[in-house]
Amino acid sequence: MSNVIDFLKDYRVILLIVLVVGSLAYISAHGIQQGLDLKGGSIIQIRLDQPVDSDTMNQVTTVLDKRLNAFGVADIKVRASGNQDVIVEIAGVKPEEVADIVGNPGKFEAKIDNQTVLTGADIVTVSPPEVIGNEGRVPFKITLEGAQRFAEAAKGKTGTPVDMYLDDELVTSPVLSEGVTTGVPVTDVEITVPGDSKADAEKQARDTQIFLQSGSLPVKVEIVGISSVSAELGDQFTNGALIAGLLALIVISVIIFVRYRIPILVIPIILTSLAELILILGTASVIKWNIDLPAIAGIIAAIGTGVDDQIVITDEVLKGNKNEKNKRSRTGFKVKIKEAFFIIFAAAATLIAAMLPLAYIGFSRGYTGIGILSGFAFTTIIGILVGIFITRPVYAKFIEKFISKE
Repeated sequence: MSNVIDFLKDYRVILLIVLVVGSLAYISAHGIQQGLDLKGGSIIQIRLDQPVDSDTMNQVTTVLDKRLNAFGVADIKVRASGNQDVIVEIAGVKPEEVADIVGNPGKFEAKIDNQTVLTGADIVTVSPPEVIGNEGRVPFKITLEGAQRFAEAAKGKTGTPVDMYLDDELVTSPVLSEGVTTGVPVTDVEITVPGDSKADAEKQARDTQIFLQSGSLPVKVEIVGISSVSAELGDQFTNGALIAGLLALIVISVIIFVRYRIPILVIPIILTSLAELILILGTASVIKWNIDLPAIAGIIAAIGTGVDDQIVITDEVLKGNKNEKNKRSRTGFKVKIKEAFFIIFAAAATLIAAMLPLAYIGFSRGYTGIGILSGFAFTTIIGILVGIFITRPVYAKFIEKFISKE
């Protein structure tokens, strides 16, 4: 009984318990961020016209994020992939419904006598569009500087058309009325978009509102790939992953029991593996790391490595137990555990070194191609670090307390 109390008082055991409870609480409160391959959705790959610097890339992702939010897509993720690609993840919306929104620059210009008098930078606010018949109207307010520039260009030109372009395509050419050619600045402007039907006019007006609201992209873009996973298929992947994890746990339990035939060794190994799983998921929840299929593969690899390490610790101690020289010496068991940890740290360092290039490709060059496997590499590294610094020391302490005396 005293051994149990001493074991529970150990700072490593206390730290593990606190982290496991904290992880469970955080996961319960905030959930686990799932990848599209588990929850269903679409991935749109956008290629920029040319490689850009980080500031320009941030501008591109910000504009795209604003557009999709304005479109009403709630579950979106826009992220840079290298210096020329952008990955857009959406759920609950068909990709073709937002293709026009994310695939066009959204450049706005208003010209009088072929001279640009207004651009998207002059727009302050955009009001909800109105649709009358097959024609949509999008009112918006411009800056005073833009209004003054417009007033000077329009002064005395009653009846002259104002050509309004969106992405270099003429969308409307309203004629200057007498009221706006007096040279007095007017900040309220309206753009008219025609449609083939009322529904088409509503769509055109809504897209125009989004473009004017979000601003233009600094470079031309092109959609180069769209892939989708249905919610039903995502559920199948999730169920498949759970079944695979459960089967792996059963197989590991059987193998460990066959090898040692001592419940006091088998149960802690299984509990340690479960603790590692909780800590990995808790870490992913805290840092908002996506758990997708590559990440699940990483979790399985990390837990499998953890079981290997616990077997190494157990074998080293049992080997020391049979050694008559060390049988009466507690120092002998500590030496064996240190030797086991030397092997564990060496193996972990090798595995992390092998995973780092894969993770680097994903973070630096994007989550396309082989970069998708960065999720596997990063999750594996998290699992290994959790194991060697938190759970393995606790298992070693358990072995030292309860096995070394048998």
